[in-house]
Amino acid sequence: MSEKEIMDQEEIHSKVLRAGRRTYFFDVRSTKAGDYYLTITESKKFTHDDGSFHYKKHKIYLYKEDFTAFRDIMEEMMNYIIDEKGLEVISERHQRDFKKEETDIDKNGSTTSENFTDVNFDDI
Repeated sequence: MSEKEIMDQEEIHSKVLRAGRRTYFFDVRSTKAGDYYLTITESKKFTHDDGSFHYKKHKIYLYKEDFTAFRDIMEEMMNYIIDEKGLEVISERHQRDFKKEETDIDKNGSTTSENFTDVNFDDI
């Protein structure tokens, strides 16, 4: 099989999503048997102190038999996040004016914050 035939077999359809330092690649590829599957690649750029950089990549291979379950769980998780936190981005990296929650001191002199789960060690 020629190099062009191998490339044609693998690169069926592609989309790119650029998201800050991350880039997501969605690629439809072909198996040796001629069936299709999806690869999702996250590529993240890291810059060194000297100005040089490198990329770290993570890849997911998703086959047709898993599409329905994957989509169902992905939609459930995205809906959960939106239902719980809304569409507004709340992050130090994304909002320059982001302020961390203030830590309060309760009546016993202990520090509390809404970011922490109350744990009662008497139950352990």
